[in-house]
Amino acid sequence: MDFDVTSAVYAVLIAFVINIILCPIVIPILTKIKFGQNVRDDGPQSHLVKAGTPTMGGIMILISMLIASIFFLKDNMDAVMVIFVTVGYGIIGFIDDYIKVVKKRSLGFKAYQKLICQLIVTGVFLYYIYNHTNIGTEIYIPFTAGLTIELGWLYIPFFFFVMVGTVNSVNLTDGLDGLASGVTVLVTVFFMFAAKAMHSGILPVAGAAAGALMGFLLFNAYPAKVFMGDTGSLALGGFIASMAVLMKMPIVLIIVGFVYVMESLSVIIQVVYFKATHGKRIFKMAPIHHHFEQCGWKETKVVTLFYVITAICCLTGFLATKNFF
Repeated sequence: MDFDVTSAVYAVLIAFVINIILCPIVIPILTKIKFGQNVRDDGPQSHLVKAGTPTMGGIMILISMLIASIFFLKDNMDAVMVIFVTVGYGIIGFIDDYIKVVKKRSLGFKAYQKLICQLIVTGVFLYYIYNHTNIGTEIYIPFTAGLTIELGWLYIPFFFFVMVGTVNSVNLTDGLDGLASGVTVLVTVFFMFAAKAMHSGILPVAGAAAGALMGFLLFNAYPAKVFMGDTGSLALGGFIASMAVLMKMPIVLIIVGFVYVMESLSVIIQVVYFKATHGKRIFKMAPIHHHFEQCGWKETKVVTLFYVITAICCLTGFLATKNFF
């Protein structure tokens, strides 16, 4: 199903307006019922002042995105499945946040519990792709004239790796005021243009997500009045990954979502090096945005740097897929 740019613009505006209406209403409610952020003692000491800031703001992102998308879901199963994945991961994040905030267990879900839930949502999405789309097992190779690589049976483990890896990478990126929301706005806008160029039905849903994030960013930017929590970061990770998969662009996602990749790699490198050297560290703190903070950078400077990096990566993404535009 093909949508024009007007549909995406409407979705952006509707989601944006809903979010800027919701936030001033919901934030005081979250504060009143004490849904405040629990700040871990092993994190940067400068973040201790953020304790008590309302979290689970991802609920507002999801609500505004859903309402703005609903006008474009009729006979548009790709868009419906993007919403399914986004909400599915959002529910996992909501439960995780609930455990952290209400049950006062700072780590939330146990790792295996979270992984099992993520695999279930991803498995349903994979079933849809195999049985109700003609996407196949091909993925586009960047910087070529639309060439693809056929993965065959390897597509299944690759698919799970892309989905679950992206979701948890976006989750790791959500560590500074406005960082994950701002970076994801830029990545979403890239995929919105890609969806238009490829005549994909997910175009208006991408617009709804962009509008929701821009509205949320007004309240999430430094100093944040609300955090998205895992409710938001897991949902956004599922959203970004599902868009990339539906357009056969998981490799392009590595380019435009380089900040997500960088955040995850910094954690992996830190953990492996720490265990291999019995206690030594490469970074002052991981994920890498905390490393820059520990080097004396202000939080706003780190966030701005990551915005710029993402903008450049998205421009590189356009060059990598210019045959579509």
